[in-house]
Amino acid sequence: MNLTEEGTKLKLDFTKLGRTPPLGRTPPLGRASATSTGVLPVAIQHADTGEVILVAYTNAQAFHLAMKARRLILWSISRNELWEKGKTSGETFDLVEARVNCEQNALLYRVRPRRSGICHTRNRSDQPRNCFYRRICPDTLALENLDP
Repeated sequence: MNLTEEGTKLKLDFTKLGRTPPLGRTPPLGRASATSTGVLPVAIQHADTGEVILVAYTNAQAFHLAMKARRLILWSISRNELWEKGKTSGETFDLVEARVNCEQNALLYRVRPRRSGICHTRNRSDQPRNCFYRRICPDTLALENLDP
């Protein structure tokens, strides 16, 4: 039995993304690439609607803080800091449930907005949007705003 896939012990692999070489470059066998980040991707899903809100990252620190606080706390890879989603906009989230994939290298957080908003961007009616408010046209790659 593969204990990572079938066991009941949480063993998150925060190093897997770091072992993925940049395009066109292969690190020496057994060595992590220079892009080691110590983060896992997290799909964020609305607990009531099933809607995908966003895809982000967590590291061990953010993961443990989120579990303890039961709030959506992530790791910002662009700012290299803890990120409580919505802290500056007021559109914060309660963490309802956390799930892990079979390889324990990706997470799903089921969350509930404390207010009605999801994203920091707003439409013309000044209502917060879903973060996935633009559709990509497969023929032209143009973006179509679904919530102008």
